[in-house]
Amino acid sequence: MRTRRNTALAVALLSGILTATSLAQHGVARNSKSDRAGALVKTVREATERFKDVSVAEAEGYKLTFGCVTGPDAGAMGLHYVNFSLVAAGLLDPTRPQIILYEPTGEGKPKLTGADFLVMADTWDKAHPGTTPSLMGQLFHYFEAPNRFGLPAFYTLHVWAWKDSPNGTFVNWHPHVSCKSFTPDSNQ
Repeated sequence: MRTRRNTALAVALLSGILTATSLAQHGVARNSKSDRAGALVKTVREATERFKDVSVAEAEGYKLTFGCVTGPDAGAMGLHYVNFSLVAAGLLDPTRPQIILYEPTGEGKPKLTGADFLVMADTWDKAHPGTTPSLMGQLFHYFEAPNRFGLPAFYTLHVWAWKDSPNGTFVNWHPHVSCKSFTPDSNQ
């Protein structure tokens, strides 16, 4: 009887240790991914803070392109200020986004919402066959051609570093970004 109790106690203890170890390992993995995502957002915020003033982005070669990008039911991407030199370079650097994202406002000054990293699919695929681009652990989304932007196929990663999205930090469409205040004549 005593041996059975000791065996049951040993099994319960061992089970508890294994469960705790398993949970700790899963927690570390989950936190590791979360830590990488947080590090990318922090890096993007630090790299783009100066672009809160859209004139600074323009002075550094970013140009409003595509007007205000909105979707029929998923929200919007907003205003894309594209640096074509960075797009042509085909490099992925979290401190040098190809696109700065803004939301139009009623006051005439766009509000910084995030950054968009873009690499042309043919450029990426030639240099990295069979792999999807990623930045600090975040996989890019693929847009095939033809597409609404009139671009060849490309990979993109939106980072909503300045406006939290309930759908996630790295989704294409932000449900709380709107193009309602956009007027093409106002350059925002």
